[in-house]
Amino acid sequence: MLEHGGQLHAAATRYAIPLENWLDLSTGINPNGWPVPHLSPSAWARLPEINDGLEQAAQAYYATPHLLPCAGSQAIIQALPKLRPTCRVGAPDIAYAEHAYAWQQAGHQILTLPYDNMGAMIEQLDVLIIINPNNPTGQCYSTEILLEWRLALNRKGGWLIVDEAFMDVTPNNSLMPYSPLPGLIILRSLGKFFGLAGARVGFAAAEMNPLHLLRDYLGPWTLTGPSREIAKQALIDKNWQQLTRIQLKQASMRLSHLLSQHGLEPDGGTALFQWVRTSEAEIIQETLARQGILVRLFKQPQSLRFGLPRKPEWDRLERALCTSMPLN
Repeated sequence: MLEHGGQLHAAATRYAIPLENWLDLSTGINPNGWPVPHLSPSAWARLPEINDGLEQAAQAYYATPHLLPCAGSQAIIQALPKLRPTCRVGAPDIAYAEHAYAWQQAGHQILTLPYDNMGAMIEQLDVLIIINPNNPTGQCYSTEILLEWRLALNRKGGWLIVDEAFMDVTPNNSLMPYSPLPGLIILRSLGKFFGLAGARVGFAAAEMNPLHLLRDYLGPWTLTGPSREIAKQALIDKNWQQLTRIQLKQASMRLSHLLSQHGLEPDGGTALFQWVRTSEAEIIQETLARQGILVRLFKQPQSLRFGLPRKPEWDRLERALCTSMPLN
């Protein structure tokens, strides 16, 4: 299995620091997630049903008529390579690694491409994977260029797969309104913006044929009853969504400024994280971990991803940064 952020129990064991004493900045998940209310007893007692309003809430939130709820976008990532015969797949060189890994494990040929030039080999590809905004660099592609690539791929029966896990703060940049176009598959998740990673709720949006293939492959009851109820309520809570977008943008700017003050000027990021390239990444990650602060380490290229602290935790992060920079 590939490494991911959020391995807090392992960190607690390795550094002999109790779990409750950690500040986890390794995941890019909203630390002030949507407040989950008391759930109805029927959510636990009955098999999930599709006429509970979740699909309608998701269609309104994502501005698309066709989508399929799944157990997190990871389930979609692992399933899509099983729905095509062996083909050539373009994947970013610096990105969420599960995409390329899933296609490679299914026997497809992977072409690793630089994220700032993903369309260079479009004529040689059957599938192109884009993470927009990219994780961890935060880079984005415009709607216009993505639709051009979709058209080029669809002409030969190919797919453009766009993972929009970090798109919720900037919904106007989403390709979701175009998801009924043939050859376009979009992935969304409630894990990041809504802070509901534990509920394992994701959506695939596309024209009906690939959605039917995906639904048949995954089978019934892909989401638990409690997850469906939580997701539906979170998706219709417009007031929380609007306020949270403002708060996350402000917090991300504060994080960028704080890191820059300590010699770690970000090279990219989103409203949910900042990404810093530094040759001292491993040293800084280790020094922070010994103080009970977990950040995401990337070895290629050497870099760190910092998620957002909760309000009481900003001072703790600043104190730790003062002692973690090798040149200080």
